Order: sequence, then C-alpha cells, then structure tokens
Amino acid sequence: MKRFLLSLISLLLAGAAFAQSPLEIVSLMEQEMNKHEKEGMVMTVSIKIPILGTMKTKTFTLGDKLRMDASMAGAQVVTWSDGTTKWTYESKENKIEIENENPDKPTSGEGDATMFKDITEGYDVSIKKETPDAWYLQCRKSRNNKEKDDPRNMDLVIAKGSYLPVSLSASLRGVTLTMSDISFGVTDAQVTFNPDEYPGATIVDKRQGE
Repeated sequence: MKRFLLSLISLLLAGAAFAQSPLEIVSLMEQEMNKHEKEGMVMTVSIKIPILGTMKTKTFTLGDKLRMDASMAGAQVVTWSDGTTKWTYESKENKIEIENENPDKPTSGEGDATMFKDITEGYDVSIKKETPDAWYLQCRKSRNNKEKDDPRNMDLVIAKGSYLPVSLSASLRGVTLTMSDISFGVTDAQVTFNPDEYPGATIVDKRQGE
C-alpha cells in the first residue's frame, strides 16, 4: 500500500511539474500570434449594445490596412482604411464616402489585434475552466490598474496544441465585445478599396477642399 501511495504521489507531482500557469499559456499565445503577424488576421467581432441589439463585423487586417464588413438591421456597411484615407460604403443609399482618416479616432483594425498583446498587463489571470481542447481564462482588472477605459473583466479562450486564441470577450459601459473565428492569411486585395466592385454607387469625396 505504501509503495502504491508513493507511486501515486510521484505521478501527481510529475503532472504538476508539467502543468502550465495562466501567464505561461498567455505568453505562448502571444508568441504564436507574433509568428503570424505579417500574414494578416481575420476575425468576427460581435458588439452587443443595449436597446440597439447586436452588430456583427468581419474584420480583415494586414499591416496598416483594414477592411470591416458590418451588418445591422438589414443594412450593410463596409469600411476600408490604409491609415491615411478611409472609404465607407453604405448599402441603403448605395453610396461611397471618401475622407481623410481622423488621427484622433483612427479606423485602423490594429486596435482589435492589439487586445491580444500584453493582455496580462494590469490584469490578474486565472484558469476558469479547462477542456481537452482549450483553456478558459478569466482576466480580472488588478487593483493597481487605474486605466478607466480598461474592462473590469475579460474572458479569453486559448486552443490547446496551437496556443492560438479562440475568442476574447469583454464588457465596458454596458457594451459587450466578443472576438471570435480568428484566423490568419489576408491578401492585399482583401483590404484595398476597389470601386469596380460597386458599380452604380454614388461616390462622395469629402477630401476635396481640405
């Protein structure tokens, strides 16, 4: 019996030695994402707004370029940006507006991707649940985190094996944001505005005269 107990304890200790901490898991996720950084990223972003409902966007990012396909209440809005210029197509009016990018409120999709970088900074991270396929991590805002715009809680799911993110959810000021369906591999054509794709649309260039 003693020999059995000693063997059991040894196995448990060996398993504990190989167990990874939440910080190690997140660090490995960041390393894997860095490997794919130049490939561009695709994700679905769901924004749940009280009273208004849920708006879904499919976001493509490649370097400084971005394309966002949004749909809500039966209308389609597509936005492109290269960091300097922004193009917006609205299906209801079949209109395309071109304007200079606002440096104070950039459209750049990097904001989505960077949420996965340094995610543990200012947060206490713990494993809420673990399945054979993924880790479910909870990120709670640390007491010493004084950033008002940082969500109080974030839920991060990381796939086992690949260490790539499955989803990230956060709530702030009543708005819930969820990023999912994350993949890599974006072409320049996917994030570049092409007027030939919208024949008959009215083009309004608001850059003129600025």
